[in-house]
Amino acid sequence: MFSGRKAPFCGEMRSMATPPSATSNAGPPTPPGPGPGATFSPLYQQIKRLLTQCLQDGEWKPGELIPSEFELAARYKVSQGTVRKAIDALAAENLLVRRQGRGTFVATHHEARAQFRFLRLVSESGAPVLPESRFLDCKRVRAPSDIARQLELKAGDAVVVVRRLLLIDERPTILDEIWLHGALFKGLTAERLAEYKGPMYGLFESEFGVRMIQATEKLRAVAADEPTAALLEVPPGAPLLSVERISLTYGNRPVEVRRGLYVTIRHYYENELG
Repeated sequence: MFSGRKAPFCGEMRSMATPPSATSNAGPPTPPGPGPGATFSPLYQQIKRLLTQCLQDGEWKPGELIPSEFELAARYKVSQGTVRKAIDALAAENLLVRRQGRGTFVATHHEARAQFRFLRLVSESGAPVLPESRFLDCKRVRAPSDIARQLELKAGDAVVVVRRLLLIDERPTILDEIWLHGALFKGLTAERLAEYKGPMYGLFESEFGVRMIQATEKLRAVAADEPTAALLEVPPGAPLLSVERISLTYGNRPVEVRRGLYVTIRHYYENELG
């Protein structure tokens, strides 16, 4: 399927084009081989890196159709099979989405499937749940040393901290404390969060240009202290699931530390392995 628009080059992509001095009957050029001591990288991996750079640079926005395999193959002077393999790898990483008969699109947090990638709580029947958000506060503060380390900042750098309750069937179920990279989230306020009618990561993507690509999480059991118990409407000392997440954007850059406390009386935290 053709996208109907010319695919411009971005950044280093010109290194794969035919030099102007090349004759018209020359075969398709190949990327320069690795230098002495360099690690060999398959051609599709090189194309994957170039496509990822285009996504990072914003050449193709979330939700947009990217150029067809035919166009990309011509752009990079490689076979369509190589492009297809690179796109398959990006789709497996949830950066691109193939849609039968329509083409390949940049993944977006506004899709329901993306929301459930990062919210792993399910009901006892196994059905995913979509909670209601209630924001408690949002403020800019100086990063404490542990948060600064996790966000790869200096202690005292600006961060935004958001506290919210997530309710399922009108019952408080998750208490989130969310720490965000201050330089990337200027202008984020409690009012802006409350007014936005969509997933939080969708807001980050569309209004701040920050897309969460992947995350690491640590889980452990804890007992509810009195302030937490009051907010979650459980007895002090009740067992909770503590989930600490570090979310990364392009280039493995950490942009969010999220510390959630989960009531799991009526829900499971589900993860898929393998």
